[in-house]
Parts: sequence; C-alpha cells; structure tokens
Amino acid sequence: EWSGNHSSVTMFVLRGLSDEKELQFILFPIFQGTYLVTLIWNLGLILLIRMDSQLHTPMYFFLSFLSFIDICYSSSISPRMLSDFLKDENMISFIACVIQYFVVAWMGLAECCLLAAMAYDRYVAIGSPLQYSAIMAPGLCGKMVTGVYVSGFLSSLSQTVSCFHLYYCGPNIIQHFFCDLPAIIPLSCSNPFISQVILLLATIFFVFGSLLVTLLSYGFIVASILKISSGKGSAKAFNTCASHLAAVTVFFGPALPVYMHSSSSQSMKQDKVLSVFYVILIPMLNPLIYSLRNKEIKGALKRVIKRTIY
Repeated sequence: EWSGNHSSVTMFVLRGLSDEKELQFILFPIFQGTYLVTLIWNLGLILLIRMDSQLHTPMYFFLSFLSFIDICYSSSISPRMLSDFLKDENMISFIACVIQYFVVAWMGLAECCLLAAMAYDRYVAIGSPLQYSAIMAPGLCGKMVTGVYVSGFLSSLSQTVSCFHLYYCGPNIIQHFFCDLPAIIPLSCSNPFISQVILLLATIFFVFGSLLVTLLSYGFIVASILKISSGKGSAKAFNTCASHLAAVTVFFGPALPVYMHSSSSQSMKQDKVLSVFYVILIPMLNPLIYSLRNKEIKGALKRVIKRTIY
C-alpha cells in the first residue's frame, strides 16, 4: 500500500527523440558535436572575460554567468542523451530522474531571471550612461546574480518536491528524452493538482515575469534611443542590445509553448522538438550570438592571443 510518500516505481524509461535505431546513430555524432562546441565556446568565453581586464564590466560579468548556466544546463541532459542513443533500453533511476529535473529546472529558471537582469543592465547603460558605473556597481551586480541563483534554486526545489512526492504506481514510460515535469506528472497515480499549480505559478512568475521585465526594459530603451539626435548614436545604442534581444527571442520562443498547454500525444512530440532548441541548441548559440559582431570580444581575443604569443 501507498504510505503517503513512497513510490513503487524505482525506474523510469525515457523514450528519447526517436525509436528508430538508424536515426539514433545518425543523431549521435550531431549532438555529440553540438555538446562539445557548447562546452568549448562557453568555457572559452568565461576564460576570455576573466583574462581581459577591459571586459570586467557588468555586461560581461552577467555574460560569464550566462555561459556557466548554459554549461550546467547542457551538461545535465546531453551526456545522458548521448549514452541513451547507444542503448537498447533507456532506463533512468527514480533518484537520477529527480536530480536531472532539479538541475534542469534550476538552470532554466536562473537563465530566465539572468536575461531579465541583463535587459535592465542594457537599459541603464543606454538610458543613464553618465550614472551607469554608479548604478551598476559591483556590489549590486553580485546581489543580482545571487538573487538569480537563489530564486531559481528555491523554485526548482518546490517543483521537484511537489512532483516526485506523488505516488507512481505503475506507468513509468516518459515520452521525452529527459526528465521534464509536463511529461512526468501524467504518470502519477495520485492527484497531481498541487504539482500542476506550482508548475503554472513558476511559469507565470519566472518565465512571464522575466519576459515582462525584459520587454519593459526594451520599451524604455527604445524611448531613450528615440531621444538621441544623431543617427550614428542611435545605431550604436541599438547595436549594444541587439545580441541580447536575439538571445531572449531564441530562448523564450521555444520554451513558452512547452509549459503553457495541456499534455497530449501530439503535443509531446512537439515538445521534444522545441526542447531540442532551448535545451541543446541555445546553450551552443548564446556565445556565438554575443560574440559574432562584438568588437570588444574580438579585440579582447586578439589581446589575449598576442600576450600568449609574445
């Protein structure tokens, strides 16, 4: 009998991206390459920011933590997914599933909040350039990053406890390639109402809240840009936040539909595709988005290479 906090299911089965073995062997080198590039680019960006003193500014301070989150985010899923491509049965223990979801949710929610903090930083830089150094002092930046991690941790903990405290009596096939709450809750044999409410509140507060702060910041940024008389000054102001705006779009675009609709067989297939974007591809693309047209990062890279050689 169920004692109130005991689950009879000790193992879950991850269905993965596809049941076709031929397709899995094709996907393995693709996702392995993606994961390696993610690690190299993000670690490289963190080291570059640490090594070059001219990048010791609030913007790059936040960017280094974004790269750290992307490394943790990708590493919590990709190694397991790659090993599952080579297995006949993709089994994951109950505890391992708990840990995986906790880390994924923590890093995902932290990234939402960090993108909002970075949007505020861009607003201060463009709206109040003379007071920027005083407002975005190192102490405030440190508190903002701490708040990002703590809020993500607490929200992830509440979601994980509420979901895995449910009774799982038999169905154990997760229609996904990692442990994700919308795919796990339907397997419960007890009433999942509280877990669903907590997931909805976290989505509204963190995802939509972060998106609202970001949109408001960009609304004020646009108003500040319109006040700039010179066309060159307006273009420069827009270029400073274009990369962040692109990162926000590619992150929230695929993530929102996954957590804002009811579960069904058709939606589960769509969720897998969308999850590949915001869990696998975006951690790889973020360093590229922020570095591709960034003269400061290109200059810092040249200086570091020059110091290393000479």
